[in-house]
Amino acid sequence: MEIKAFQDFYPDHLSHCYGCGKLNEHGYQIKTVWDGDETLTTFTPKHYHTAVPGFVYGGLLASLIDCHGTGSAAAAMYKQEGREMNTEPSFRFLTGSLNVKYLKPTPIDCTLEIRGKIREIKGKKVTVDVEVWAKGEVVVTGEVVTIQVPDRYIHDIIKSANK
Repeated sequence: MEIKAFQDFYPDHLSHCYGCGKLNEHGYQIKTVWDGDETLTTFTPKHYHTAVPGFVYGGLLASLIDCHGTGSAAAAMYKQEGREMNTEPSFRFLTGSLNVKYLKPTPIDCTLEIRGKIREIKGKKVTVDVEVWAKGEVVVTGEVVTIQVPDRYIHDIIKSANK
């Protein structure tokens, strides 16, 4: 049985994000799943994700942490309510703040593991602690504070952008 990623449950109108949008053919199209009490995304950088030869560009790492965090927040809210991710009303989160710490240069020649732990769910705010692992070591950490956004608000933003 195939495990569906959190992002597979996003409706099409919310699936264009450069990091996690399944409909963005030029984006990363990350896929996040539960791994016990943690969330997990794997990502293999391409040669063009280079900062300096042999190492990953830091902006890529920050965006992976960002999208991993928002997807993890949505999944955590569904889990807290005992609901499946395909049930309405949907939970969608945007980044309220992102704090990234680069601990070591991140090698480009491996698959990265992005792991999240839900620190806190408080009302419409979910805080996710994220670690990026490369070759068995934590190379980057992040804190993503996410804010729940009503689906209607997202529709209004898209409608305004398309005018």
